[in-house]
Amino acid sequence: MASMHSPAIPIDDDACYRALCAHDARFDGRFFTAVTSTGIYCRPVCRVRTPRRENCRFFEHAAQAERAGFRPCLRCRPELAPLERHWSTEDASAILVQQATRWLDDPVNWADPDQAGAMSERLAARLGVSDRHLRRVFEERLGVSPLQYLQTRKLLTAKQLLADTDLPVTQVAQASGFASVRRFNAAFLEHYRLNPTQLRRQMPVRRGANTDQGSTVRLGYRPPYDATALLAFLSQRLITGTGFVCTEPGAPLQLGQTCRVPAAGQVQKGWLLADFDEARCQVVLRVSDSLREALPQVIHRVRAALDLDADPAAINAVLHEAFPCGDGLRVPGAVDGFELAVRAVLGQQITVAAARTLSQRLVDRFGEAIDTPFAALTRVFPAPEVLAHASGDALGQLGIVKQRQAAIVALAQAVAEHRLSLHGSTDVPATIAALKELPGIGDWTAQYIAMRALRWPDAFPSGDVALHKIMGVQQHRQAARLAETASSAWKPWRSYAVIRAWAAGTMRPEALKGTPT
Repeated sequence: MASMHSPAIPIDDDACYRALCAHDARFDGRFFTAVTSTGIYCRPVCRVRTPRRENCRFFEHAAQAERAGFRPCLRCRPELAPLERHWSTEDASAILVQQATRWLDDPVNWADPDQAGAMSERLAARLGVSDRHLRRVFEERLGVSPLQYLQTRKLLTAKQLLADTDLPVTQVAQASGFASVRRFNAAFLEHYRLNPTQLRRQMPVRRGANTDQGSTVRLGYRPPYDATALLAFLSQRLITGTGFVCTEPGAPLQLGQTCRVPAAGQVQKGWLLADFDEARCQVVLRVSDSLREALPQVIHRVRAALDLDADPAAINAVLHEAFPCGDGLRVPGAVDGFELAVRAVLGQQITVAAARTLSQRLVDRFGEAIDTPFAALTRVFPAPEVLAHASGDALGQLGIVKQRQAAIVALAQAVAEHRLSLHGSTDVPATIAALKELPGIGDWTAQYIAMRALRWPDAFPSGDVALHKIMGVQQHRQAARLAETASSAWKPWRSYAVIRAWAAGTMRPEALKGTPT
């Protein structure tokens, strides 16, 4: 057994052991327990017999445990745990690491498996630092290098595909970002002491048959999680034909939708169905076979869309005083950032219902038909390439005014030409600036897109009229500036504050010190 690598940021081992004994799902993904007597590392929710305290070592990240020589548990499956997110708006090294890990977590960036060093240099250049500095900060903050962090993410993704699907090993290797089956097998043998086929045989999870009902995977989250509120938010904005929501009493909470996902140089379209297993703090995700090659990206996008990686403890420590009834609320995202952005443009200065009507007309006119097993899923939101060539007359016939016509076409052209990316691993400040340079897109729209599509936890649409009323600044001439200043009390979780304010429609008067009365 390799010697344990001490994490750069110490964690409270005794507190971790108490959470382990309680199988407390609130700490799922916030640390991993490595057992020296077995060489295995587990999630705190693992239901195997609790190991003795003296045999336990605790790590903040799975990559740290694997670097120390431990293998992932086949029962609790660390790949199902929500990702750990340390957010900071002041600590430069923490900001650098959080931006880098967001990029490394996204499978869309795993397309250069033959040149790991080049990938590391590309990431460093994107962040505006040297490769050496990036590696030094990773070692100081996480105790692993960027490439070791990435290797663990890819291996755990492959492990999930081996356990939950019947994809051939060659497709699992490709989908997980490995250049060849040989490299894939070598990485598995080095880290897990099994080849992929042997690991698949040992997994206790039974894989379903390859049918038109798709592949099923499980995704963990940390409680509290108000799934009913999240689905209600999405239901109010539902477009007929592209999605459905079930919140009927006694029935499973369920979300179904169509989507379009890039994979292997092509764009695949299909459907997904998410059921909330609240007893296990999991989402059971079913994905159409047409998206099997893009399954890692679908998983990543669904995790972001349902905000499964949020850390309620950290968020509530800042926001509970102002919003005591919002502890379980999450920021609803989107599987397709382009769709969310277009709908944000359509929603400018009108009601949610009116924006939904315009979105429905857009889908009926420009959306693509799709066959699915569900009567409620028949169309896919228009592709960027389609709306990029939409004429003003065609958009005007839908009731879309000229200013928003220009914004939609410009937005679609920027995305279609790859000048603009709208997902969680993009450069948020640069993307917000690029959005605001497009015609018809101002700060409110850019911040709303950052909040829901870019998954930025500290977005704040300071010009939002509803927020002005809730914060009591609507009568002031500089309401947006006052709201922006007062919102500093909510950093770095202002996106969550916005969702809680909208949901509550009110807040405690004393919650924002300095707000005009």
